[in-house]
Amino acid sequence: MHIPDNYLSPETCTVMAIASVPVLALSIYKVRKELKPEKISKLGAAAAFSFLGMMFNVPLPGGTTGHAVGGTLIALILGPYAACLAVSAALILQALLFGDGGILSLGANIFNMAIVLPFAGYYAAQLLKKVFHGKKGELIAGSIGSYIGINLAALCAAIEFGIQPALFHDALGNALYCPYPLSVSVPAMMIGHLTVFGLAEVVFTAALYSFIRSSAPEMMKDTVQEKIAKPLGILIGVLIAAVPLGLLAEGTAWGEWGMDEIASSGAGFVPAGMANGFAWQALLPDYSFAGIPYWLGYILSAAAGAAICMILFKLIGSAVRKKKTADA
Repeated sequence: MHIPDNYLSPETCTVMAIASVPVLALSIYKVRKELKPEKISKLGAAAAFSFLGMMFNVPLPGGTTGHAVGGTLIALILGPYAACLAVSAALILQALLFGDGGILSLGANIFNMAIVLPFAGYYAAQLLKKVFHGKKGELIAGSIGSYIGINLAALCAAIEFGIQPALFHDALGNALYCPYPLSVSVPAMMIGHLTVFGLAEVVFTAALYSFIRSSAPEMMKDTVQEKIAKPLGILIGVLIAAVPLGLLAEGTAWGEWGMDEIASSGAGFVPAGMANGFAWQALLPDYSFAGIPYWLGYILSAAAGAAICMILFKLIGSAVRKKKTADA
């Protein structure tokens, strides 16, 4: 679901960025106002969960892949505004450092995965809690909410892809950007997410939520980070060690193909806007390190990404704590 650069027109990217910025600004305001500094620092672990979850690619018959996002999981633990910021941080890091998702299309990716997914999943879960009661019902509601959230996010991405050939084409009618119309993009995205990828999000959400609720319940409370460091550290360590499992899925996610894959697909050509578009040179493209096996580079990338997420929000939490102390 990570939309690369040049799949969407600059106009579409601008619109999606404009739509995302106010929600991000509101999320920052809400988190600073409503969450204690101790809870803000926990956003680092939450962002690490999302970052690592997106590295576990799941195969689908036909050669494409997908992954969980974890937005609803974070929203259930820390609230939807915190989830918006945590997933956004993971997406920004992936785009800038690893080239996973575009720079120009970052607004669209944030809108889909950091706004639509966690908010839809969270509020769907809140409604479902009125039907499903108790701890087991809470888990069921959250799992179904995560399924709804990731599918609505996928639908948004499918629409963003599908409107490109209708809105942006040359005089001969050839698409300038994503060449697949809605009649192709919607079923291509939704079949996978309504089945395998949606299930992956449910399993990821249910498994980690159950673990946190039983082994690190302080994650959901206004307690200091040190009290939950050991169980969360173990969980994150296990996820990092297991990320090479994501390499077993062969193929590229639909809508994330390179130019050669576009040309050899049903499109039969490379749209001009894609061929001559923006190119970002990531420091560690595709989560790889030069000179070492790809699986090892994948583990090191996972460790680096998780560490950056946790350090970033720990620094933010410390800064907020110092400011509140100074203002008191």
